[in-house]
Amino acid sequence: MIKEETIYCTGCGVTLQNEATGSLGYVPAEAMQKEPIICQRCYRIKHYNESSSITLKQDDFLKLLGSIGQAKALVVNIVDIFDFEGSMISGLARFVGNNPIVLVVNKIDLLPKVTNTNRIINWVQRRAKEQGLKVVDVVLCSAKKNMGFDRVIASLQEHRGDRDIYVVGATNVGKSTLINRLIADFSDLEAELTTSHYPGTTLDLVKIPLDDGKSIVDTPGIVYEHRLTELVSKRDLNRLMPDKPLKPMVFQLNEGQTLFFGALARIDFIKGEHQSFTCYTSNAIQIHRTKLERADELYAEHKGEMLAPPSKADLEELPKLVKHPFHIPKGKKMDVQISGLGWIKAGSDLGADLAVHAPKGVKVVLRESLI
Repeated sequence: MIKEETIYCTGCGVTLQNEATGSLGYVPAEAMQKEPIICQRCYRIKHYNESSSITLKQDDFLKLLGSIGQAKALVVNIVDIFDFEGSMISGLARFVGNNPIVLVVNKIDLLPKVTNTNRIINWVQRRAKEQGLKVVDVVLCSAKKNMGFDRVIASLQEHRGDRDIYVVGATNVGKSTLINRLIADFSDLEAELTTSHYPGTTLDLVKIPLDDGKSIVDTPGIVYEHRLTELVSKRDLNRLMPDKPLKPMVFQLNEGQTLFFGALARIDFIKGEHQSFTCYTSNAIQIHRTKLERADELYAEHKGEMLAPPSKADLEELPKLVKHPFHIPKGKKMDVQISGLGWIKAGSDLGADLAVHAPKGVKVVLRESLI
């Protein structure tokens, strides 16, 4: 056992130990001689892209997050523009106290290139306010594509003063990727955080010292099971998460028609005038149109085959589809957001009655149109 001093994994921040192979922080004794030292879990994620079933207990996580309110901190809340509602932290204001919040909206490289960035910023400000989140700034960026990173830095410099920077976000929002950029630009630390598509990569507070004596503090990613990305198999995760700008698929529908998104979800156009439905989902998700009257039959006969992903076997592991009714008033352009899958722009000023079917527990919301 490591007794002389407490040593932390530079990848996920957990305390290292070399006795219990199946527990948090395990590292083989021979690996203790390497620099930087990372736990076996981080090593496997980094080199073999393997996920791990080891996760932080919920009570421990809430304790970590609750410590932010007692710190003198600038809180950087990273959200995913592809899954905005699903990646927002419910009740964040309760945890951070009076500390200022900068909302960093990541993955803007996924939006179609004609998108008006000022309109997106205004939209984000309105949505954050509706959810009770007061922010001092909204910054759009793509950590992966190195877009807007200078604006992130400028915002942090403007608002942090002599505060530590606490970075919070749900899993898969690009938190560790963004922090690795901060490490490269503002710290002498040679290590980097472990980045992975798998939920819960960071397991403890990771403190990265800055040149002025303050720190960037990474917190564990929040695992929200209301997101499809937390429920699907590893095989389907990469298909759900787009890595290129979205190419919207437009369908002209009459009432009484249905769109299937693989076997993961469906949207029924129950009542309304002939209009367009614009789908912003990963190009790897096949969309199939059919008549509403035979939608149930089609799903029963072809789920996991023609309607895929997921496969039949993986579909058995997902919750059953449940129906969410929505009414879009005339004169409104609205999005139906299915957390983790994307969104469908509907309404076209003509109004519509819809029913959205998604796995039980997955967050489905009706919102003001993003684009």
